[in-house]
Amino acid sequence: MTKADLVNVMAEKAGLSKADAEKALNGFVAAVTDALKSGEKVSLVGFGTFSVGERAARTGKNPQTGATINIPAAKSPKFKAGKALKDAVN
Repeated sequence: MTKADLVNVMAEKAGLSKADAEKALNGFVAAVTDALKSGEKVSLVGFGTFSVGERAARTGKNPQTGATINIPAAKSPKFKAGKALKDAVN
């Protein structure tokens, strides 16, 4: 499903215009992004939790040359599905 498909489904299910549904989706994405940037978790009961995970610095290998490289520490967004979402999918 693409963003355009999601906007169409949201507009239909919520009884909104496509423009309003797209604004709502963009607002949701911006709000989650801002919360994760500031280190907060976003929990939607039944749907899931967005959080930030930390990966430690480590060494790796360049697959082309076999040379050892240093991979810096990084933060990564995570999503853990809630029980209701898991049950709906299964």
